[in-house]
Amino acid sequence: MAANSFMVPLGSPAPDFHLTAIQGGSVSLADLKDSPAILVAFLSNHCPYVRHIEQGLGVLATDYGARLSMVAICSNDSVNYPDDDPTHLAEQAKRAGFTFPYLLDDTQETARAYRAACTPDFFLYDAAFRLAYRGEFDDARPGNSVPVTGSALRAAIDALLAGEPVSEEQNPSLGCGIKWKPGNAPV
Repeated sequence: MAANSFMVPLGSPAPDFHLTAIQGGSVSLADLKDSPAILVAFLSNHCPYVRHIEQGLGVLATDYGARLSMVAICSNDSVNYPDDDPTHLAEQAKRAGFTFPYLLDDTQETARAYRAACTPDFFLYDAAFRLAYRGEFDDARPGNSVPVTGSALRAAIDALLAGEPVSEEQNPSLGCGIKWKPGNAPV
């Protein structure tokens, strides 16, 4: 079932996290410091909305390189959605050309802290870890003919990198609702 982002208030601080990476080791929010732009993307492997843009997201990460600190987080219940288990996420990362850490949020506490609602769901922070953008990658959706460009997210990243304000006119992301474990869904 499709869901929209919650559209967390701009300026909100980035919640801390310390999560295991599918590539090995762990990553915390502090590991992303010293960057003018920090992107936290909630993704999954099984969702057609994510699959539709995953190649474009891989290109975006490559295009911005070291100017953008980026992580992806999968918070889905992988017991009931096995396509989102670590093995399948690793296959997705390879298929999509992801060059950033892909993290596992098995407790779903990080998704709840970020108020993530769907996959994909994007949260872009400035160097002070204040939310500058939350919303869609672009207007492309499965079944429409709009090209995947990442235009909405790229505009926000470009503004941050240029030291300019990010437009507050932001559209929510649309995707598959996060697959919550019983009792974990936000209220």
